[in-house]
Amino acid sequence: MMYPSVRTTIERDEIEDTEPLLGRIRAVPANVVYLGLTSMVTDVSSEMVNAILPLYLISQLRLSYLQVGFVNGMYFGITGLITIAGAVIADRRRRYKEVAAAGYGLSAACKMGLYAVPQAAIPATAVLMTDRAGKGVRTAPRDALISLSSEPRRFGIAFGVHRAFDTAGALAGPVVAYLVLREAPHAYDAVFVISFLIALVGLAILVLFVQNKRDDGKVHRTATWRAAFALLKEPDFRTLAVVGTLLGLFTMADAFVYLTLANEPNFNDVYFPLLAAGMALSYLVLAIPFGHGADRVGRSRVFLAGYVLLLGVYALLLMPSLGGLGILLVLLLLGAFYACTDGVLAAMASTAVAEEHRTSGLAVLTAATAISFFVSSILFPQFVDWWGTNTALRAFAGGLAVIIVIGAIALRVRGRRYG
Repeated sequence: MMYPSVRTTIERDEIEDTEPLLGRIRAVPANVVYLGLTSMVTDVSSEMVNAILPLYLISQLRLSYLQVGFVNGMYFGITGLITIAGAVIADRRRRYKEVAAAGYGLSAACKMGLYAVPQAAIPATAVLMTDRAGKGVRTAPRDALISLSSEPRRFGIAFGVHRAFDTAGALAGPVVAYLVLREAPHAYDAVFVISFLIALVGLAILVLFVQNKRDDGKVHRTATWRAAFALLKEPDFRTLAVVGTLLGLFTMADAFVYLTLANEPNFNDVYFPLLAAGMALSYLVLAIPFGHGADRVGRSRVFLAGYVLLLGVYALLLMPSLGGLGILLVLLLLGAFYACTDGVLAAMASTAVAEEHRTSGLAVLTAATAISFFVSSILFPQFVDWWGTNTALRAFAGGLAVIIVIGAIALRVRGRRYG
């Protein structure tokens, strides 16, 4: 079976779509809004933990910088390794909501697991990995529901609206963690309990309000592991996977960006969770406009522009001293990077894969980029260990610049207006 071309489909949709931004936001389906609310509340929970995770690993579990890189890579990278299993089940049974709910529930339970083993490195690390497995299970079915609930020409704005909700939670989570730790420094157990209670609310929204789409009750036996990986034979989808993976190899993990900023003179660790909040605020403000812009001027253009902004982050981190304004600019550019790339890549992949394999396609793409993220999370602290932070940053910036050029050629951005 041939899948719709990224180029022809998106080019046609963009030419026909002249509706203003406000009208496109109002037209976003209710299912996408409820999925956005689910992600928003869940992200308040998860980002409470993520915002303090680097400090928790170093100060509470006493891990080294390289060990933090390994745990960070596994923590986020394992999402992609698990996501294919959830995607195959969801595509095969068309039970996107149920599979997503299982993932949300598993992640919620892990917050209490962290409360039970707050200072035991190995058990706590195992709980963190399980939490990421839950995210891996839920991500692709959730994104598939977004695309199945939306018209193809509105994929960019649909994912942008969802990511805006998601990022609102990512903004609130670090603020809640900051308020807790300001009142009770190093009270990580309190953060974990509050995170668990909030996660239950997000799960309830999903169960009560989100609806499955195109659930005809049939079993789709073509949705298998082999069929999922066979999607890589499709030129358009394979190009997205390869470009996304190569770019991920030179993407510096947020944890290391924040730890680098925390090394600035006179930086108080009590403000550490607010670094994630600042990035999330930037992402929140820009997610919908950039998603709209991706639909209008070309998704691949916006996607690659995000990595150019990431180069700006690296350039700022190479400066001898940033000061308060410099730190804010780093967070602004980092949020803009995610606004350009996160939902936009999912929108591009949704167009490149047939409906009955959409969850599997998104999962394979997530797995590929997650593996590269795991590698980059190991490489950067290793480079720092060998050469120092500045040389490691230069190496990542140089590699990223080369891959941006390769990606522009592979996606054939110049002179065209397609995804």
